[in-house]
Amino acid sequence: MAADSGEDRIKMADAELLIEEVSSYLKPQDVEHVRVAIEFSRIAHEGQTRHSGDPYVTHPIAVARILTPLHLDTQSIIAALLHDVVEDTEITSEQIAEKFGGPVAELVDGLSKLERIQFETREDAQAENFRKMLLAMARDVRVILIKLADRLHNMRTLGAMSPDKCERIARETMEIYAPIANRLGLNEIYLELQDLSFKHLHPNRYAVLAKALKVARGNRREVVGKILEAIRGQLEKNHIHAEVSGREKNIYSIYKKMQIKSLAFSEVLDIYGFRVLVKDTPSCYLALGQLHALYKPIPGKFKDYIAIPKSNGYQSLHSTLFGPFGTPIEIQIRTPEMHKIADAGVASHWLYKSGHSTINELHKKTHQWLQELLESLNDSSNSAEFMEHLKVDLFPDAVYVFTPKGRILSLPKGATAVDFAYSVHTDIGDRCIAVKINHELVPLRSELRNGDRVEIITAPHAKPNPAWLSYVSTNKARSHIRHFLKTMQSGESAQLGERLLNQALHALGIKPADIKESCWDKLLRDTGIKTRQEILADIGLGRRLNMVVARQLACSNDTVSSEPVANPVITIQGTEGMAVQFATCCRPIPGDPIIGVIKSGQGLVVHTHDCPVLRKGHSGQWLDVVWDKNITRTFAVSLKLLVANQRGVLAKIAAAIAEAESNIENVSFANEGEYTALHFTLEVNNRQHLANIMRSMRVIPEVIRIFRVQSTG
Repeated sequence: MAADSGEDRIKMADAELLIEEVSSYLKPQDVEHVRVAIEFSRIAHEGQTRHSGDPYVTHPIAVARILTPLHLDTQSIIAALLHDVVEDTEITSEQIAEKFGGPVAELVDGLSKLERIQFETREDAQAENFRKMLLAMARDVRVILIKLADRLHNMRTLGAMSPDKCERIARETMEIYAPIANRLGLNEIYLELQDLSFKHLHPNRYAVLAKALKVARGNRREVVGKILEAIRGQLEKNHIHAEVSGREKNIYSIYKKMQIKSLAFSEVLDIYGFRVLVKDTPSCYLALGQLHALYKPIPGKFKDYIAIPKSNGYQSLHSTLFGPFGTPIEIQIRTPEMHKIADAGVASHWLYKSGHSTINELHKKTHQWLQELLESLNDSSNSAEFMEHLKVDLFPDAVYVFTPKGRILSLPKGATAVDFAYSVHTDIGDRCIAVKINHELVPLRSELRNGDRVEIITAPHAKPNPAWLSYVSTNKARSHIRHFLKTMQSGESAQLGERLLNQALHALGIKPADIKESCWDKLLRDTGIKTRQEILADIGLGRRLNMVVARQLACSNDTVSSEPVANPVITIQGTEGMAVQFATCCRPIPGDPIIGVIKSGQGLVVHTHDCPVLRKGHSGQWLDVVWDKNITRTFAVSLKLLVANQRGVLAKIAAAIAEAESNIENVSFANEGEYTALHFTLEVNNRQHLANIMRSMRVIPEVIRIFRVQSTG
């Protein structure tokens, strides 16, 4: 009985603290609804305990208490109290809707995991849970605020879990939840999630740094006091009214700085920052000028987030100064309104009921970000791709660039011109062919820097290039490119699949035109595939064998000839697009004897018949293939030249290539004693064209030897 009364005391103390906190901003009738929800949650979780041994109801109460400083509304607080009820008890969403209303039930449903659905892997389950959470978040951003509070309390009490589970949850928090909190501008939650994740991922490093920080706090107290006094004095002397405070950096940010710059803790001097709050925006710049007069600014360490806010709505002036004794100090200058948004982010809508334009703009940006994220996540074909999209989009840093009309766009660090094109509009991305950065033509793969003016050049018939996937960094660009390529590959693969199926049918003595519709319908029913196009695409991509599908159709067909029809050879036209790939190991060109290999998921890969890679063995189905007689496209071929080390030799060779009507795709060289080895990748029409090019280069006196390279793989 004593134990029970002890548990009851824990519940009652936590519950009364929650009631006290919500009473400070909710109406009395709403506070009463919260009381009812506390009792409902207590009865629902009766007899359940957490891993720590505490009564389970302490968890939802703690989650609700994390939300009270954000002044979230009654529905949010009640949903926080009931967020595990549907998942962990027999109570249904319908019962919650009946007692507390539909909006609360929807919030709880958005927070409930998909535990009742069986998934093949943990990754699949995790991906679907995140997908569901993001969908609910797009409808109502309060879902993620409650979820972040839930995750924060779980992280605070993670020590009761097994080490493996601790590490998995901490890593997920560091990679997903902390960046989401940052993206939504919830600064305090973001920093605490980072520190708690670091503590469980690297407990020894955390303990050492926490101890060192505690010692440094005492040693540097006097220095911090002097700096605070000097800043206040300088501002008062110049009649600038301000609130000045010192703050300590969180442990994880100190660790990251030590890691990135290879510093010892004693070398990280700027573990303290100073915040200056002034009445309005002009005062921010006045205060900055006075502080630059007091302490010299460090070049390149000034950021104006007031003129160009961060994507999460954050605004402030940042400057790093040379303080006393050569200590670098970080200063943040902002207004009280900016400070509210910096602390509460997207939750500032509930915390500060006002028509403030910045808060409204922040909500629009958040909603737009969620819609774009969901749009691209819907194109993900598997859980790994989904999680990759999600992590890529939760970027911590950003660059700010300008469109030709002066509009500012925020993109992740490392974003390229292609990312910019897709961020402007999907059609611009799909049709871009070149870019001008600061009025100069540069490659599309060029990374953008703060302040760049970017102008995209488009062409009506241009289309995405598969190579773009190797350097784009935004979720939106990657998903649109993949979607386009999948669609294009499916159509081209279906055309190739039809040719391969016709070849197999001829081998069985069946004319493709004689296959009845009923035979196709039976095949579709047996395989569970919806359309004939999908089966043909699977054949073209090597996922189904053409001969197997031909036999399945033959079994249902009553017009099979007794004599096999001559087996037609597949002709390669060079216009098959992504359905036919030319092996980079041997680089076949028209005129070379060739052979085709069907590889699962890749389609038809064409090699030269003497390709050294094929001789080593391969997995796939062999096919007889020949070149079409009327090929007009060009093909890449590799050449190696051994030349004498003399001035102007490269220019002579380039001129000879141009005269032979070829183009240089790539060139590299290596010194081999008194000679130089030149490696060219050229565009040629066929073997005869290649022979003409090689003849034109052989007449150059400095060329010692020239030969085609056919084993680059």
